[in-house]
Amino acid sequence: MNGNKAITKRDDDFAKWYTDVVTAAKLARYSNVKGCIIYEPNGTAIWERIQAELDKKFKETGHRNVQMPMLIPEGLLRKEGELVAGFAPEVAWVTYGGEKELDERLCIRPTSETLFSDYYHDVVKSYKDLPLKYNQWCNVMRWEKEARPFLRGREFFWQEGHTVHATEKEAREETENMLNVYKNFFEDYLAIPVLSGRKTEKEKFAGAEYTLTIESLMYNGVSLQSGTSHYFGQKFSKAYDIKFVTRDNTFDYAYQTSWGVSNRMIGALIMVHGDDHGLVLPPKIAPLQVAIIKATNDEETANIAKDIQKKLKDSNISTFIDDTDKSFGYKLAEAEVNGIPVRIELGKRDIQNNQLTVSRRDTLEKECISLDDDIVSYITSLMTKIQENLYQRAKKRRDSMTYHVKTLKEIERIMDTQPGFIYSPWCGSEECELKMKEIKGLKSRCITEDNENEICPVCGKKSKHIVVWGIQY
Repeated sequence: MNGNKAITKRDDDFAKWYTDVVTAAKLARYSNVKGCIIYEPNGTAIWERIQAELDKKFKETGHRNVQMPMLIPEGLLRKEGELVAGFAPEVAWVTYGGEKELDERLCIRPTSETLFSDYYHDVVKSYKDLPLKYNQWCNVMRWEKEARPFLRGREFFWQEGHTVHATEKEAREETENMLNVYKNFFEDYLAIPVLSGRKTEKEKFAGAEYTLTIESLMYNGVSLQSGTSHYFGQKFSKAYDIKFVTRDNTFDYAYQTSWGVSNRMIGALIMVHGDDHGLVLPPKIAPLQVAIIKATNDEETANIAKDIQKKLKDSNISTFIDDTDKSFGYKLAEAEVNGIPVRIELGKRDIQNNQLTVSRRDTLEKECISLDDDIVSYITSLMTKIQENLYQRAKKRRDSMTYHVKTLKEIERIMDTQPGFIYSPWCGSEECELKMKEIKGLKSRCITEDNENEICPVCGKKSKHIVVWGIQY
């Protein structure tokens, strides 16, 4: 409960439960701009935490932030044909400046490969300039048919890395390294297990030579593309004439990569860890890690609360005291629905007994500890346990919905009962890939390995790969 707002049970109606949690935890709400979402302070705070931690990791790997324009001239966008074809249905156009019709339409960026490539054309002259490893945090616009907070919307937040290299080897290594940054972030910070692999030709990013991906599985067995890293080779450099003088004093086209994640990660946090009481946040990514809630506002209780807060804050544990005029029960419920990992409760009886009550959000278990105990060590240890428990719980759930199958009948049976990740041989043909989609919208998530020792369940021909299939958000 959040005040008088009930949350639908997760197992009764997952879609309604998701909306209820987003609303109750005050993460986001629909705006009067069709297809666009308002990210409220609680939702924005989670994104800021994600951004801060990822930004550190990007800079540790030698990347620097830049900011490109929001608008792209139509002629510039059309230089790389595959990209235009891939994004054409989702592009929003600006046709007027004030009251004057523009001579050339301007696209509101759906992605920024064209802008980066145009920039690199101007600044890359010699192998001495390379590599250039840039990233930008921005919002983009794609004209989606429907909006769902943190999962789909016409405007959303993300980061997009765009790098340029002198050699194919270096660019391929960059593509893989950045996917691993995403993988480690999901598992270490978001406590969400992921699988990784290569997208099929049909599902790769428009304009890429190949796309690597991490895929996560939500509580209901639906998969979520969680982060992608693209190797472009020389496709964009040839389209935008990005040439440089090599060490051998010859000219060559540069090699490029692109990689990105979005605020969809918040949707994953909700759907993997949330429960019937609301949001559940891993301590490593929670904007507020500890809530101190007093049953009374007397001076003694207030002083104890402030002392605990200072000790925790001095140890870099984000802590706040709820000093609002709301009732004690309401404050407890609000901290719970907002997913704050640890709650410290201070009541008159607790203080008389020289103790306090600590509640952990992941299991809802409570424990009384002495006021004389080392609160910093206790809370630090508890948050480590919560982080690990959330990951292991999500992994156990994911593994229980992971299937290794070899026949269409098995696949159909699974999809009629409990969807999840389906590992299956595949011959490599798009025809068979499309045939799989007829089974409740199954799509290839990624190729996990090459395998020529199995039989494709669709056509009966020799396999080329093992592919993970799933239905997607």
